[in-house]
Amino acid sequence: MIVQSFCAEDTYEIGKKIGQEAQPGQVICLYGDLGVGKTVFTKGLADGLGITEAIQSPTFTIVREYEEGRLPLYHFDVYRIGDIEEMDEIGYEDYVYGEGVCLIEWANLIEEILPDHYQKITIRKDLEKGFDYREIEMEEQ
Repeated sequence: MIVQSFCAEDTYEIGKKIGQEAQPGQVICLYGDLGVGKTVFTKGLADGLGITEAIQSPTFTIVREYEEGRLPLYHFDVYRIGDIEEMDEIGYEDYVYGEGVCLIEWANLIEEILPDHYQKITIRKDLEKGFDYREIEMEEQ
């Protein structure tokens, strides 16, 4: 399914709806170039889970945990992973096979350890349709 976003608020609301519908153990892999709105989407998803804490990118920490919502959110950014074995060191499997919602940015870098089933969300810009336009594609894997 592909949905259109015409502004940051649209992207936020799409994330929020997914957060409201999220189930325990759900894994969401978020794809998209720098600056497409992955963080905006993630903030919406957290809001949909009932998380009010400020959402920050885990670029340098690899994972951030948010426990206050109806389900915990484990927000991964694996862009800076040097070796896939680093994921074992942070307890990746405990998060991914746990009862929270895992959102993984740059999941293509760890495809060999992704679970069999996850939701793939790709955000793309299309400058011909406007600076703030985004196409958000959602697929079940």
